[in-house]
Amino acid sequence: MMMDLQSYIGRIPNYPKSGILFYDISPLLAAPQAWSYCVRQLTDRLKPLQADLLVGIESRGFLLAAPLAIALNIGFVLVRKKGKLPGKTIGYTYDLEYGTDTLEIQQNVLDYGKKAIVVDDLLATGGTMQASINLLNKVGLEVAACACLIELCFLSGREKIKSPLHTLMQF
Repeated sequence: MMMDLQSYIGRIPNYPKSGILFYDISPLLAAPQAWSYCVRQLTDRLKPLQADLLVGIESRGFLLAAPLAIALNIGFVLVRKKGKLPGKTIGYTYDLEYGTDTLEIQQNVLDYGKKAIVVDDLLATGGTMQASINLLNKVGLEVAACACLIELCFLSGREKIKSPLHTLMQF
């Protein structure tokens, strides 16, 4: 059974700043049938990859990665902005439109496997997703694929991603 997932995505104009249309997954999260449908669909797509762990990107990527990790019976680790993770971390700095940003992962991530899937709620320009892939490669992890609920096709983020990408909705 196909489900119209796009009807569960809120559209908030001028957020977080003027001229931006924010795609809000909150209504989807609040609808148990639609939310569990998303998790099942991505589980079916990702299971054949036989990854060891899911890597969720701060912060809405955590919401998707956690139930997917349970469904796939694999580990889940976090990629966060600099200074947000305890213990020893490894960072990767990347360019933004105006400046730079740094993502980090805990150093002990290699204790949990070698093959990862990167998860976020939405793919826009692809910068953060590709930076996460680069960080995982830096620490010696193979990135089997990436997964998102939403892809904003008009921003061409898929073109930057150097791994297979699975999405459930395209705008």
